[in-house]
Amino acid sequence: MRARTRRPTHPGSVIRLDYMEPLGLSVTALAERLGVSRKHMSGIVNERAGVTPDMALRLSRAFGTTPGLWLNMQQALDLFEAQRTPGGWEKVEALPGLSERAG
Repeated sequence: MRARTRRPTHPGSVIRLDYMEPLGLSVTALAERLGVSRKHMSGIVNERAGVTPDMALRLSRAFGTTPGLWLNMQQALDLFEAQRTPGGWEKVEALPGLSERAG
């Protein structure tokens, strides 16, 4: 698997640039529409918080997309960040015997 070099786009950026700005929506208006707090919506739009499965369902209903779109964007970003954060995961080795089973 090739390592990704460019940071994936945060879902909040997509919400802001592709939906809020063209539709003239404020954070407050979108938060009310989605049934979440303004603080929570602001965190996502300003890329300080991630998209949860619940939020993905809300966004998909509001924007006519799929929940998977939002969760896949978030997952790509989370994995990208995790790969660049030392946490001991890089020392883990494959369990013996698994390579023989894969073939």
